[in-house]
Amino acid sequence: MLRSLYSGVSGMRSNQTKMDVIGNNIANVNTTAFKTGRARFQDLFSQTLSNAQAPSATGSGGINPKQVGLGVSVAAVDTVMSGGALQPTGRDLDFAIENEGFFIVSQDTTGDIKRYTRDGAFFTDFEGNLVNAEGLRVLGYEADYATGTVTTPTDTSDYASLQTITIPNTITIGGNDLSLETFSIDGSGLIQGIYSDGNVYKLGQVGIAKFNNPGGLEKLGGNTYRDTRNSGPVEIGIANQDGFGTIRQGVVEMSNVDLANEFTEMIITSRAYQANSRTITTSDEMLQELLNLKR
Repeated sequence: MLRSLYSGVSGMRSNQTKMDVIGNNIANVNTTAFKTGRARFQDLFSQTLSNAQAPSATGSGGINPKQVGLGVSVAAVDTVMSGGALQPTGRDLDFAIENEGFFIVSQDTTGDIKRYTRDGAFFTDFEGNLVNAEGLRVLGYEADYATGTVTTPTDTSDYASLQTITIPNTITIGGNDLSLETFSIDGSGLIQGIYSDGNVYKLGQVGIAKFNNPGGLEKLGGNTYRDTRNSGPVEIGIANQDGFGTIRQGVVEMSNVDLANEFTEMIITSRAYQANSRTITTSDEMLQELLNLKR
């Protein structure tokens, strides 16, 4: 059989994978904090027909190797972690991280099962817990309402200090029950509430995480990720210091999908798919001519 048949098949298969990635990017163009994917190709190994030869002592020149490639494969599907544009919403519980960092969320009360997200569209449940759309609890550092102190970590690997962030509707100070009137969050993630006595109380501080290789994170769906062996160890800390990004209130991060680029890549991929299919039909015609030699 002709090698070009299998080269054409590998090209069609690889371009189909790339089209799948492009289609997913376009589908998520309006997904909050979505990070676009990028498919990259690499050639398969080549069959060597003859090896290279050095120039001879009699004066003849050297000869390059003769090799025939056997097709293409998908080298990687990268996640492009560049930041998306910030879209103002005016909603108090919409947060976005400007520059590096991820919010830390957990599906259990102990915070043992952690996920990471750039999607800061949060809500509060009836207990005042800060959660995302799937009910995952946002983690950070608790505050002592009475003293106004927040216990922040001194070690970037201190997971035990992370607690569920709560914005309580009522707090008790000096035996008096106070009701929440309004709250705000600053660039470092510090949440402060104004209660019925007119005073400002610290309610907690949102923790964020960063990785040496954020592109190595594994997508879990629901705009969340988990760390892998290639993402590097997670570092946790406070926003707006030590290389962590700044938290903005009242905005959400849009996807970083570039529609112009995606449609251009779609056209290129479609034509490449057609070209590879033409390689297969042409190879088939050559085989047909070979079969017609014996009549």
